[in-house]
Amino acid sequence: MTPIFQGIYPALVTPFDEAGQFKPAVFERLLARVYDAGVHGVYVLGSTGEGIPQAVAQRKVVTEVAVQNSPPDKRVIVHVGAVTTADAVELAQHAARQGAHAVSSLPPLGLYSFAEVRDYYRAVAVASDLPMLVYFFPGASAAISTLDQLLELCALPNVIGLKFTDFDLFKLMRLKESGVTIFNGYDEVLAAGLLMGTDGGIGTTYSLLPEHYVRLYAAARASRWEEARALQREINELISIVVQYPVIPATKLLLRWAGFECGECLLPRRALTPEEITRLREQISQSRFDELFKK
Repeated sequence: MTPIFQGIYPALVTPFDEAGQFKPAVFERLLARVYDAGVHGVYVLGSTGEGIPQAVAQRKVVTEVAVQNSPPDKRVIVHVGAVTTADAVELAQHAARQGAHAVSSLPPLGLYSFAEVRDYYRAVAVASDLPMLVYFFPGASAAISTLDQLLELCALPNVIGLKFTDFDLFKLMRLKESGVTIFNGYDEVLAAGLLMGTDGGIGTTYSLLPEHYVRLYAAARASRWEEARALQREINELISIVVQYPVIPATKLLLRWAGFECGECLLPRRALTPEEITRLREQISQSRFDELFKK
């Protein structure tokens, strides 16, 4: 059976003005940019989109703009994770009313047991009829660690699979054998994830190089693995630069240089220092990506 969700889904940044308010016009242009590149959908308001620090009311507006500006053949996945279960439930219900195609959530932030995390996911998953993707990210939550735990989460009502942000490709393969939908999480190993059976990828740098990722996905689907590996190598040249800095602020700065004024990140996430900006500019100027990110 062909998965309902597959392909390349940029995890989009949320553009803000100087007061930290959402800038819909820039977001609409960013949506158009990635859709013109051929991506299959978008993932909004996740970690990259700074969803959790935003007020619930503003997050609803971002969801509305994303849905309204997405072509009928593209899919919108809304991250609804929140500090409280009640807020996550409210956001999931709102996403369903607006016509989003799926919801997703990081595990609740904090020192929670697996049972508490499972109950959180159950409450959010049944809040609407939308398919839900849970999130395996050991770097953010130690409560989920084993294959059995992941399978238990995927057996919850409305849960169709997960975003897998880990380097344990053996676990990924065994999980895929159960038939769930899996999106690769770490951008730098998308080709490897696709080789091991993932249905696509969700990532931060997809909005910086959307054509590269679309071509990589197409090559993998056609088993052109040498081409996929070569594209991953090119992508990783940019990633190797970006990860030397706080990733989301660096991504927003690169988008600014590409013509998308996305503003700064919300506090307490810091901006790049003047010295970091100068160094990033020099590194980009000396890379193959200089023409993409002109000031």
